[in-house]
This record gives sequence, structure tokens and C-alpha cells, in this order.
Amino acid sequence: MDNRIYLNKTIDVKIDRPIGSSHPDYPDHIYLVNYGYIPNTISGDGEEIDCYILGEYKPLKNYRGKCIAIIHRLEDDDDKLIIVPENKNYTNSEIRLLTDFQEKFYKSEIIRSSNYLEFNKNIPELSVTNLENSLNFYKTAGFKVEYDRFENKFAFISLGEIQFMLQEITKNDKWDVAPLTYPFGNGINFQLEVENLDAIYNNFKNSNYKITFDIEENWYRQDNKLLGNKEFLIQDPDGYLLRFSEDLGEKKA
Repeated sequence: MDNRIYLNKTIDVKIDRPIGSSHPDYPDHIYLVNYGYIPNTISGDGEEIDCYILGEYKPLKNYRGKCIAIIHRLEDDDDKLIIVPENKNYTNSEIRLLTDFQEKFYKSEIIRSSNYLEFNKNIPELSVTNLENSLNFYKTAGFKVEYDRFENKFAFISLGEIQFMLQEITKNDKWDVAPLTYPFGNGINFQLEVENLDAIYNNFKNSNYKITFDIEENWYRQDNKLLGNKEFLIQDPDGYLLRFSEDLGEKKA
């Protein structure tokens, strides 16, 4: 059964391991959140579907809440639903932190609904002269449009965990505190860590975008070790300087 059918649904959960209780087979293993199951269901392991209850801090017997995510264990067939109060939400990193007392023993991935978007804490918004030209450039690198407001000539784009907002310049824009001249963003570059540097580089070359600095390998000292990457620099249509970088690991300094 595909447990994704429970995403964004309100679920009734029976709590058999309330917060502060011990695992029935491992007395030293204490539950740091309420943990239970959905009655009259069958999970991949033949038992009921298990649930973590987040956002409730007293022992419970029963709970009704919203399923916002699924922890899918990669090496066994035993998904865990994440259930929260209707007015709450948690990021993937928060879910990891709150369930780590048990999930640290397993390799897993977090499954969200297809329209889920986790916003970074720092998202640059770039003023651009022509939104369509900018989108063509960033799509060449593999960015996708998460959502847009074309009536405002605005787009929110992402590539993995990299996020930008693009806003076409309008007259009397309150965000523009001084005249803009090319290259925009002079004095700053954005380092974008990617896993497919060569493919992105070739996409730009094949689309006749000018590479500012070609691919090179660099090692930067951090205390007594060196952190390596290979990288290239390119300017977007408005001159914003992007440094695409791929991790090469580390070695002794």
C-alpha cells in the first residue's frame, strides 16, 4: 500500500508508547514524543501503520491530527507517518531532530506531498531587467519554477536546495534604493553547490552563454584540513555573478 494517500489527511491515532515511556523490549530506550499507530491498518511489516506525534508535550492515549510527512526507511518496509496539530508544520530538519532518538538507527528519506516547498532561511531576491530572459538562463542550469506571479513579473525558482526569487524591475520600485547599473550585484557572488557541475557547464556552453571563469579545481584551508571543489563562474543576463561548485571532499593541509 502506498502510504502517501495519508499526506495532508486528518488521521486518528492510538498511542501505545506515550512520551516519556520505555520501549517494551528495550527499557533504556525512552520515547521523546508520543508514538502510536492507525488502528485497523497494515503496514509493510505486517503491523499497523506507525505514527510519530509532534507538537504535543504530554502523554496521550488517542490523538487526531494532520499527516504532513512520511519517514520512509530505506532498508525495511516500515513507514512512519508524521502527525501534527492542524495549525502546525515542521521542516524536514525539524522532523529529523525530533525523531532522531529512534530514526538514527535507520537510513531513511522524508516524503512530502508533491506541492510541498520548504523555504530556506535566506533567499536572495534578484532584481532583473527581463524576467523571461532570466528564466531562460536559470532553466539552462536546471532551475525549475516553483511558483510565479506573472502579473507581477515575479518567479520563485529552485535547484535542489538553492532558491532565488526573481523580480522584474518596475518604475518607482520601493526595493530599489539606488540606480542599478550593469553588472547588477557588483561586489558579491553566489556560490551554488551542485552535484552535476559538468552537465550545467556544458548546458551553458551549448546554449552560447559566455563563461566568465572556466572550470578549475581549488582547495581551501579550514583549520588543519583542505576542502576541495571544482567550480566555474558565469554571469546571468543582468551580470549577477554565480559560482557553480561541486564538492571534492577533503584532505590534510
